[in-house]
Amino acid sequence: MKIVVLGAGAVGLTVAAKLSRVADVHAVARTRHADAVRKRGFLMTGIWGEGAYRFSCSEDLPDAWRDADYYIVAAKSTGTEAICRQFADAVGGREVVSLQNGIGNEEIITRFTDRVIGAMIITGFEWRSDASVHVSVEAAPMKLGRFPSGTDDAVERLAALIREAGIRAEATAGIRTDIWGKTLYNCALNPLGALMNVPYGALVDPHAWAVVAAIVEEAYRVAEAEGVPLPWETAEAYLEYLRTTQLPATAAHHSSMLQDIAGGRKTEIDFMNGAVAALAEKHGIDAAYNTCIAELIRFREQI
Repeated sequence: MKIVVLGAGAVGLTVAAKLSRVADVHAVARTRHADAVRKRGFLMTGIWGEGAYRFSCSEDLPDAWRDADYYIVAAKSTGTEAICRQFADAVGGREVVSLQNGIGNEEIITRFTDRVIGAMIITGFEWRSDASVHVSVEAAPMKLGRFPSGTDDAVERLAALIREAGIRAEATAGIRTDIWGKTLYNCALNPLGALMNVPYGALVDPHAWAVVAAIVEEAYRVAEAEGVPLPWETAEAYLEYLRTTQLPATAAHHSSMLQDIAGGRKTEIDFMNGAVAALAEKHGIDAAYNTCIAELIRFREQI
């Protein structure tokens, strides 16, 4: 099976490395990462195992890889549109997987192919150096499903291949629900951890938790207005799950948004709290906390 990972950063390169043991893989990555992979392989440490992985990697897409069985888009959400436009001739009519954060990526990809697979992953990936990533935490198995709903043979085959590669993965008929479920987690922790410069575990402090709770309660109202069923019946039920299950599993993790800000990169806030705030405005719902946290992150991006 041939798999191409487009926009391969920390997540994409790590998944490509694992898949390279069970499939033919090519990753399209930044030049410095592609050069490192070619010279000494991709280096992985952490809970997914340790070692050097060698697979095809470059800053472009060779003609020999344009007939891939699956294209996995692993770019930052801010780059989804550009990635799809750049490789429109390759992905058209193909199976394209969004392995990304936030709300709205799949909707962008559907403008370029009618075969979209949504994916949800809650795992911590931290750069160590060029083409070197430490996998720090994992809060749940990867979920894959036909977007916006359903599953089929293509989804089941990919989930099975990912499991064979050593990554926990499950097919689901309700991927939109899973994507929103992860977005709850990201909205609650990612920007606040970035603004406060603390690991996720510190956010159980009552002062921080009050903000977390308000963000989640607003997101629940927006999801209901959008007609998206969430895995937890109420905001309170999710907050209890976040506090007792997800946070302990990722307590030591530092926000990817913090890493973006520290590196002078644009964050994915417009696909997280910013997306919740925009949808709230569409439905006439008050989302003051999500709006505020999004504006604060946009401010930090500029300084």
